[in-house]
Amino acid sequence: MTRVWQWNRPVTVREVLEDLQQERSIAYTTVMTVMDNLHQKGWVRREVEGRAYRYTAVSTRAAYAAALMNEAWAQSDNPAAALVAFFGMMSPEQRVALQDAIRIVRPERPEDAVEEVPEEGDGGATGPGR
Repeated sequence: MTRVWQWNRPVTVREVLEDLQQERSIAYTTVMTVMDNLHQKGWVRREVEGRAYRYTAVSTRAAYAAALMNEAWAQSDNPAAALVAFFGMMSPEQRVALQDAIRIVRPERPEDAVEEVPEEGDGGATGPGR
């Protein structure tokens, strides 16, 4: 999947093979089998182009990582404990990213905000007994 995401466009088995061969020796049939497995699992879609397929990622790398985390969390017999352990493994930078993500997913709602107390003499009639 990493190679498919890096190309950021539909790729052939041959292109992925040549990319991988820059780092290690690998057989065409191995790459073809992995790409077919990814297709069978629904992680890539493929379209025929001539005598070959072009593979495209179905989701982003972030969505894939989120699905893996969700799957692992769902399999825990104690999800709260799993989250505590996971958060305990995070670096300070990852904790900041988590806090940013929570703010994006759950923006501050009016009921979460600290209620402002009117200053004396502001003439407002919003509080009880006014």
